[in-house]
Amino acid sequence: MVLDDHYHEPYSRTGIAPPQADPEEGSSMAAVTETRPTDVGLKREMGLIGATWASETSIIGSGWLFAPLTAALLIGGGAVIDWVVAGVVVIVLALCHAELGAMYPVSGGTARFPHFAFGSVAGIGFGFFAYMQAVTIAPIECYAFVTYASYYWPSLFNAHTMKITGAGLWVTVGLMAVFTAVNFLAMRMFNRVNIVITWWKVAIPVIAIIVLLFKFNGSNFTAGGAGFIPGGIRGLTAALPLSGIIFAYSGFEQCDQLAGEIKDPGRNLPRAIIISVLIGTVIYTMLQVAFIGALPPNEITHGLLHITNPAIIAGPFAAVAALAGFAWLGHLLRIDAFISPSGTGLIYTTGTSRISYGLARNRYVPQIFGKVDARGVPWVGLIFAFLFGLVFLLPFPSWRSLVGVIVGASVLMYAGAPLSIGAFRGQVPDANRPYRMPAAAFLAPASFVIADLLIYWSGWNVVWKLGVVLIIGYVLMGISMAFDKERPPLDWKSAIWLPVWLAGLAIVTWQGQYGPGNTGNIPFWWDMLIVAVFSIVIYYWAMATKLPREEMLNLVGRQASENPEDNLPPAPRH
Repeated sequence: MVLDDHYHEPYSRTGIAPPQADPEEGSSMAAVTETRPTDVGLKREMGLIGATWASETSIIGSGWLFAPLTAALLIGGGAVIDWVVAGVVVIVLALCHAELGAMYPVSGGTARFPHFAFGSVAGIGFGFFAYMQAVTIAPIECYAFVTYASYYWPSLFNAHTMKITGAGLWVTVGLMAVFTAVNFLAMRMFNRVNIVITWWKVAIPVIAIIVLLFKFNGSNFTAGGAGFIPGGIRGLTAALPLSGIIFAYSGFEQCDQLAGEIKDPGRNLPRAIIISVLIGTVIYTMLQVAFIGALPPNEITHGLLHITNPAIIAGPFAAVAALAGFAWLGHLLRIDAFISPSGTGLIYTTGTSRISYGLARNRYVPQIFGKVDARGVPWVGLIFAFLFGLVFLLPFPSWRSLVGVIVGASVLMYAGAPLSIGAFRGQVPDANRPYRMPAAAFLAPASFVIADLLIYWSGWNVVWKLGVVLIIGYVLMGISMAFDKERPPLDWKSAIWLPVWLAGLAIVTWQGQYGPGNTGNIPFWWDMLIVAVFSIVIYYWAMATKLPREEMLNLVGRQASENPEDNLPPAPRH
C-alpha cells in the first residue's frame, strides 16, 4: 500500500476501483480505493508557481523571437487573427491535458496516457512522437540563440542562405551540453533557476510590447495594397503550423511531463496549465500587433510579404526596435535572445528525460532509462536527450527548417490526449478526477478534429516525413520490447483504428490543398470537411475498441508497484 501525497488515501493495486459518487451531482465524496500509477525515485518538490513557469518557459521561447516575422511574411496583417485562433485551439487541447495530468500525475504523462487507455500498440506511436517533439526542441532553441548571436558574431549564421555555419554548429553543441549539465541539479534547485529565468522571459516581451506600441502605425497591416489577409482563409490555416505559431504555443504540456514532481498535483497541475496558456495567448497576440505596427514604412513598401532586410530576418524584434529609434531596447532584446531560448531548451531537456523515464515505465525502451540518481534525476535519460538532440542538428540547419516537423510531431502527440480523455471517461467513470474538463462529450472529439486539421494544414511534405519517423519509432521500440520479458501485451484489437487513421490522414493530405508535393485534387473547403468527418469516425471507432476496464486497470497496476516482482503481465486477451 502507498499513501498519495495529496489525497492521503490508501490505494490498492488489486486492479479495480469500486464505484464512487459523482461530484457533479453534488453527492458527498467517500474515500475510495483505486489503482493509481506511481513514479519510482522522483521527488515532489515543485509548487504552483514552479509548475506554471515550467509550462510558461516552454511557451515563451524562440517562438516569439521569429514567429511574428514568419507569420507576417506568410499572411501579412492577418497574422494577428492566427495568434488568437491558435490560442483558442491550444486552450481546448490544454483542458484535456489538465484533466489527464491531475487524474494520473506521473512524469512523461503524454507518453503514458494512451498506453493506459489503448495498450502498447497505440501507446508506442504516441509515446514516440512525445519523445520526438521534446528531444527536437533543445536544438531549435539553440538555433534561435545562434541566429540572434550572429549580430555580435557574424560568422555564426549566414542570413542569405538562412543557415548556421560550422562555428554556429559548435556553439549549439556546447549550449546543449550546458542544458544537460544544469539538469543534473536536484529538482528543487533546478526549479529555482527556472523560476528566475522565466520571470525575465515574461517581463522582456511585455516591455517590448509597451515600448513598440509608441511607434504604432495602423496602415502597416495593409501595406503594399495586398489587403489585411492576402492569402485568404487558406493562407490563414496554412500559416498556423508553418509559420511557427502553433510551435510557439507548444510547451503547455510540460506540467504533464513533470507531474511526478509537482506538489499537490490535483490542484496545482490543471491551474498551471490553464494559467500558462492564457498568459502566452495575450503576450503572443500583442507581440504580433506591436511588431507589425512598429515596422518602418520604408521596409514594407511592397507589403509585409516582401520584407527582405537581412537584419530583420536574422533578429526581427531587435532590428525593428533599433529601426524604430529604441536602440537600448534592441540590445535588451538581443540579450533576451540568449536567455529566452536557453530557458526553453533547458526545460525541454528536463521534459525529454522524463518522457524517456515514462517510456521505460511503459517498458517500451530499456529499463536503464528509468534509472534515477539520489537527487531524483533520470540521469540516463538526460545523457541520451543530449545525444539524440545532436542528431537533429545535422539535417536541419536553421530554425525555420525544423519548425514544420516539430509541429507535426507535437500535434500527433496532442491528439492522444482527447482520445485518452474519452477512453478514461468510459473505462473508469468512477475514478477520482480533481479537475474535470467541461463538456468533455463535445470538447474531446472536437479537440481530436482540431489536431487532425493542424496535421493536415502542415502539408504533405511534413506528413510523409512524420510517417517515416513513426516507422523508425516502432522498429526501435519493437526491438527493445522483444528483449524485455516483462513487456506489456500487444493490444492489437485496441489499436486497429490507428493505421487507418494515419494512412487516411496521409492520403487526404496528399490529395488535398496543402503542399508542397500535394496533388490538389480535393477542392478547398471539401478537404477540411473530409478531414473533420474522418476524424469523428476514427474517434468513435477508437472509443469502441479501447481496452476493457479490467485490462486498462491492469496496465495502470503494473506501474503502481515499486517492486518489479509485482509487475506481472495481465492475462492475455481472448
